[in-house]
Amino acid sequence: MNNALLFDFIVDKENKEIRVNRSFNAPIETVWEAWTNPELLDQWWAPKPFKTETISMDFKVGGHWLYAMKGPNGELFWCKNEFTDIQPKSSYAGLDGFCDENGVFNKEMPMHDWHNSFEESGQQTIVHVKVVYPSEETLNQIIEMGFKEGFTAALENLDELLTQI
Repeated sequence: MNNALLFDFIVDKENKEIRVNRSFNAPIETVWEAWTNPELLDQWWAPKPFKTETISMDFKVGGHWLYAMKGPNGELFWCKNEFTDIQPKSSYAGLDGFCDENGVFNKEMPMHDWHNSFEESGQQTIVHVKVVYPSEETLNQIIEMGFKEGFTAALENLDELLTQI
């Protein structure tokens, strides 16, 4: 990661949320495309050595993104994001969580209410991510699962991808 890039990772237990502010050296159109196009998402979303494989994506309100994170030993972690709001090249939100291969949420695993917004800042784009949890216990569970480390690694993958597109 370029050290000149903005990277704030804030855990707010009182409000049961994680906020991430991250800048990228690319125009907003390119960053938006990388966050919303499944072919590009598959190239950066999972922290290495994991890989993301999109099964289906219907990027519209009421649509969803169903994908698997594949581990180096063949393990599969299924996930789904149900889109609840989309403002093109500005923001989108959705309910995200672990699921089975058919997209049925696993209610025993943490669920996340994601809000992503995109802001132009000179030659960079800043992505503001707010992830809200139903309880402090759920927030703590996701932190213990390595969310910060995994998401940080994925964002670094995105830095690399943005130099190629």
